[in-house]
Amino acid sequence: MSERKYFGTDGIRGHVGEAPITPEFMLKLGWAAGQAFKQDGQRNSVLIGKDTRLSGYMFESALEAGLSAAGVDVKLLGPMPTPAIAYLTRTFRASAGIVISASHNPHHDNGIKFFSAAGTKLDDALEAEIERWLDKPIEVCEPAELGKASRVDDAPGRYVEFCKSTVPNEFTLEGMKIVLDCAHGATYHVAPKVFSELGATVTVIGGNPDGLNINLNVGSTHLDGLRAAVLEKEADLGIAFDGDGDRVLMVDRDGSEVDGDELLYVIASQRFAEDRLRGGVVGTLMTNLGVELALKEIGIQFERANVGDRYVMERLKANNWVLGGEGSGHMVIRDCTSTGDGIISALQVLFSVWKSGKTLAELRQGMSKLPQKLINVRVGQRFDPFSRDDIVAAVRRAEAELGRSGRILLRASGTEPLIRVMAEGQDENEILRVVEGLAQVVEKSTA
Repeated sequence: MSERKYFGTDGIRGHVGEAPITPEFMLKLGWAAGQAFKQDGQRNSVLIGKDTRLSGYMFESALEAGLSAAGVDVKLLGPMPTPAIAYLTRTFRASAGIVISASHNPHHDNGIKFFSAAGTKLDDALEAEIERWLDKPIEVCEPAELGKASRVDDAPGRYVEFCKSTVPNEFTLEGMKIVLDCAHGATYHVAPKVFSELGATVTVIGGNPDGLNINLNVGSTHLDGLRAAVLEKEADLGIAFDGDGDRVLMVDRDGSEVDGDELLYVIASQRFAEDRLRGGVVGTLMTNLGVELALKEIGIQFERANVGDRYVMERLKANNWVLGGEGSGHMVIRDCTSTGDGIISALQVLFSVWKSGKTLAELRQGMSKLPQKLINVRVGQRFDPFSRDDIVAAVRRAEAELGRSGRILLRASGTEPLIRVMAEGQDENEILRVVEGLAQVVEKSTA
């Protein structure tokens, strides 16, 4: 397939007010999506949800107008986690779901994600179809065929009950003290209900969105506040979501960070012990080598996919496996839901804690992460680092230096103008030196 013009690895994202994140483009995108998702012979509907960014109001209205012009009905969900839109798209039998969010980015960014009628990320062919319609002039349907818009007032309650339904009825969090960091984002009004209704004593930070403070020194990319709250409250653990609620990280009772790689290991090893893992585990090119080694040691198959939860999902489906994830906290648990879900992933970790009778610290002891260093090199525009001869030569020299005891990865970010430079191996000092050297080569190459 040819290079996509607008879609990255996770939808369309950018700075508010700069193309394509403008009201004019969103109007056209709504119309194009309406045309691409339309099914002949039936009344079509699309759900729109958003996180807590101030710009969400503007883009919600523009998308609604575009969809209506295409003759598609719109159901407005308001602020809801990204995975909630995936779930509600399925339950409402909608043609598609649209999420207005820039995930873990600051408030001045925003973006669009789509879900299919099955609640999954779009495949490349459907994204290409939307882009094909974007190249055409808007043609408004007949006035009598315009789409109608309505609000779904009970969306939060529906999603809370769904999250609770993914764990057995006998599961309880009674006696457990948990701190939740909702990143002033889309989980602020649903996550506290889920965990408190299951019996936990819940303290919330990052739960007062004002449209501008989403991800601001809170959430899964800023764990210091959560760490301090866990220690102050003497909580059993802390849970941090990102702005749109599709990823989760944790903090142990002693303040130690537990990243997505470790959480994936905790869920996989406990499921395997209970004979309910159903196949192997899918990680990504960025997954720490320690995860792979620890899983294989206990007899669990492991496979790497390209970075991005959509690619993890592709490999899971191909293998008919159910569990995969990324170090950033994106986890896919296919026998629970159709996409990455921070709340549901956290519940699966807590179920492992409850079922095993062990603490989170004890459950994560089964794996040791190898030293890994990542440097993000900001560039003017995205490009394939392996298209530059000087970068390729530097990578080959570094690989020869590390030998079989290490691993190197260079990739362009799918959501930001960054080249991610990563090295991993046995010797931390050697890894740091190698990755800093490669980052300098990338910087010089793009200067």
